[in-house]
Amino acid sequence: MQVEYRKANLSDIKNMRALIAPEVQSGVILDRSEDEVATNIRSYTLAYLQGELVGFCALHIHTSYLGEIRSLIVKEELRGQKIGENLVQKSIDEAKSLGMQRVLSLTYKKSFFERLGFVEIPKESLPEHKIWADCIKCKHFPVCNEVSLIINL
Repeated sequence: MQVEYRKANLSDIKNMRALIAPEVQSGVILDRSEDEVATNIRSYTLAYLQGELVGFCALHIHTSYLGEIRSLIVKEELRGQKIGENLVQKSIDEAKSLGMQRVLSLTYKKSFFERLGFVEIPKESLPEHKIWADCIKCKHFPVCNEVSLIINL
């Protein structure tokens, strides 16, 4: 299986939103408007298999030292093939190249991130602007079962 990884461009947005729609519907991933995705297009890394978008994630920058892996998605029938792991690793590599010191993730998939070297942290330690910018939009807010994890780079 030859998966191609590349940075997103604006023409990818429609396919990105289609791929993520079931996870948004179930409340696993936050919905991001087309404009929000466009504004942050440089933060996304995509995975293509035989010309089809099969996964992506974003490296969001919170501060000069802290980034976040978010909107991680892999097409359901391809999960377990290391596509998600490769997307996260590419984002971590990008974070290192930018000079970040830490990368966090809010997730329901704790064991996945722990396998990649992330460790759980209290949600109370998250930057306040994260809670008010993103979490407030979630249909599970304020009762959230997501786990906060972080990796030091």
